[in-house]
Amino acid sequence: MKIRDADKSDAPMCGRILYEAFDNLAKQHNFPPDFPSSEAATGIAEMLIATPGFYGVVVEEDGKIVGSNFMDERSLIRGIGPISVAPEVQNHAIGRRLMRAVLDRASTQRAAGVRLVQAGYHNRSLCLYTKLGFVTREPLSLLQGRELNAKFAGYDVRPAEERDVEACNRLCRDVHGFDRNLEIREAIRGRSASVVEHLGEITGYATAIGFLAHAVARTNRDLKALIGAAPEYPGPGFLLPTRNHDVFEWCLNCGLKLVFQMTLMSTGLYNEPAGAYLPSILY
Repeated sequence: MKIRDADKSDAPMCGRILYEAFDNLAKQHNFPPDFPSSEAATGIAEMLIATPGFYGVVVEEDGKIVGSNFMDERSLIRGIGPISVAPEVQNHAIGRRLMRAVLDRASTQRAAGVRLVQAGYHNRSLCLYTKLGFVTREPLSLLQGRELNAKFAGYDVRPAEERDVEACNRLCRDVHGFDRNLEIREAIRGRSASVVEHLGEITGYATAIGFLAHAVARTNRDLKALIGAAPEYPGPGFLLPTRNHDVFEWCLNCGLKLVFQMTLMSTGLYNEPAGAYLPSILY
């Protein structure tokens, strides 16, 4: 068995395994899969392998790829995922080796911390990550539904611009203790980012409201404004810390549906958030 860096020619096989592994797991627990098709999963694998700031590894058995793992290296906090192992070779410690490979890389790079999000119904992964040193930080609710078109007086949401980057970074540092500068800049270039202004100040931002995006806000009202203005919730939905009862209850009363629970886990640096936020599927 061999572990090596992923390259673009690996994307089709990584995508197929990614789809089959997540689809098989979801069906076992009677939940909807993370990826609607093998093509969609392959698109994600291609994007992760090709995008600067992401690191990928594959594991080969007898020269055949049987799993992969990825890590977001765009900030001082690393985000792991998605990790997948072909269903026919699961429970052979391949997942542990894939996790160890990216954790060793994060250690070598002296990353301040590493985070991930796992499906709450997957007991094996929760136990594996715990044994690898990850601490459970937040139960998360995956929410999906029709756009809300909700507005709040005095909380104005508009597309984010380059001039907003420093204010967004400052906000993220205030709430989490670090910023996600590259993600914000990429979302602005991709025209998916938004900010909310209150009393002439940026009080919240979102790279989008969706599975691969994150949001940070000073208050729950700021966060509700960002969610309410989102035109859609790409992917399986968006992740909300379940303990944020105010926003969770508001989302449910607005007609959004709970898909399933997930868990935010971390190792290394972790500051208790000093505001409202939505994590991405990575963290």
